[in-house]
Amino acid sequence: MKKTLIALAFASISSAAFAQNMLGSNEKEERAKFLRGALTDLRTCYDINYYHLDVKIDIDNKSVSGSNEFAFTATKDFENLQFDLFENLKVEKVVFKGKELPFTREFAAVFVKFPKIKKGSKERFTVYYSGNPRVAKMPPWDGGFIFRKDKSGNPFASVACQGLGASVWWPNKDHQSDEVDSMLISISAPKELDCIANGRYRGKTQSNDGYTKHNWFVGNPINNYNVAFYIGKYAHWSDSYDGEDGKLSLDFYPLKEDSAKARPHWDADVKPMLKSFEYWFGPYPWYKDGYKLVQAPHLGMEHQSAVAYGNQYKKGYLGRDLSGTGVGLKWDFITIHETGHEWFGNNITTKDIADMWVHEGFTTYSEVLFTESTQGKTAASDYLIGLRKNIENKSPMIGKYNTNTEGSGDMYYKGANLIHTIRQLINNDEKFRQILRGLNKTFYHSTTTSAAVEAYIIKQSGLKLDKVFDQYLRYANIPTLEYKIENGTLQYKWLSDVTGFDMPVKVSLNAGEYTLIKPSNNWQSIKINPSITPENFKVEPNFYVNLKHLK
Repeated sequence: MKKTLIALAFASISSAAFAQNMLGSNEKEERAKFLRGALTDLRTCYDINYYHLDVKIDIDNKSVSGSNEFAFTATKDFENLQFDLFENLKVEKVVFKGKELPFTREFAAVFVKFPKIKKGSKERFTVYYSGNPRVAKMPPWDGGFIFRKDKSGNPFASVACQGLGASVWWPNKDHQSDEVDSMLISISAPKELDCIANGRYRGKTQSNDGYTKHNWFVGNPINNYNVAFYIGKYAHWSDSYDGEDGKLSLDFYPLKEDSAKARPHWDADVKPMLKSFEYWFGPYPWYKDGYKLVQAPHLGMEHQSAVAYGNQYKKGYLGRDLSGTGVGLKWDFITIHETGHEWFGNNITTKDIADMWVHEGFTTYSEVLFTESTQGKTAASDYLIGLRKNIENKSPMIGKYNTNTEGSGDMYYKGANLIHTIRQLINNDEKFRQILRGLNKTFYHSTTTSAAVEAYIIKQSGLKLDKVFDQYLRYANIPTLEYKIENGTLQYKWLSDVTGFDMPVKVSLNAGEYTLIKPSNNWQSIKINPSITPENFKVEPNFYVNLKHLK
């Protein structure tokens, strides 16, 4: 029977390979995107409860080998399911109840044939695999494994795979919509090196091959791309923070050679940051797993409970201020931004990366709120407005669904400016703060959509914001306020992609003050102070819109 199953598997693999070869290059690309990004029945038929990733990282050969155990609950009756693993990695076998199962592969998708699984049943299977994962060319943006050396020549390795997908290095159900409830991460690394991962340390075991297995347990839901390891020669110190949900453990892991400068540098930002973020967003979402900052061989990533840090212990973004105002040189960009993701991106995770503006827009705004908490409201506004020079407005912030396609890179700075504009419309900072906290409470430890986030803000604010979200998120352009001034009369209207766009905005109807007006797509007029001319007519700077004078 086993030989028959294996033969059937090989036959299916050959058929899949033949089908791939029959497709043109564009068709292959679209098919691969579909298999990676779509929620088909082969993915929705099972809900992931637990992973045990148990792998050996061979730094000399830049390879990985080991297994991942999947524990799941069947959401319907099924006989086939899909998991994901990049094509360059070999699936050695899939074992279920002590027996090997037949499987086929198409691009990075792996299809497994099971005996009939009943809805509601809880089952486990284990995937054994090996190979040389993709090595990142420009991490963290172009992801994969990272193999570097520290200044003393010691190995320094990690991984970053957001967008690209965790299946670049380990087998999993690689879709953001289904976060595993808990996970044991066992990483075997050369015995002379340390290894840090997500969650709490569960100890280590020595082997006879010169490797040490380090066990880390994640007790909270975690999305796949956040699962990470850091291998190197590390120093370590611990601290704690008295937060809203009690005492939060803090652990810091700089390279040993950088530990002297790391401690005062991180100490300057971490506790003020946590105080600010808990005030604005609610309790840190991962008290069970603690908070860690870990030096990484790349710039940084929001790896849950083990934030990757590579900003060279400089203020700003590698020593420069992205806003051009000087305000951003008062704090370390990577510490603040990547930790902000613990609330937006890790706690609140979008089901599809097309909606990733929710991760990046709110997290970029966390930089603004931290600045406000530490330097005041004027400095925060200056910082945000300064970021606008980085916005291109060439394509929408929301990407194409079901294809694993992000929206525009404007999701960072434009997303933050959209949130700030909505804050002006709400015109009540305490109400705005409660909306941010409510988002993190309502979508706590869950996956969601941009539409659900938008609906929540609309309901809690009591404002008609649907057309505002549509214009800023689903079109490349921002709205333009067109105006004419003649004989003490202001004529004005919105130029927008969204029909019926009617966002209120504050403008200078009198010298030295701003007044709220309610433009639409139709011309309106109002009497203004004669001192206001086309040259000095302005929109209140905290509103992110274009202004165009028509002669």
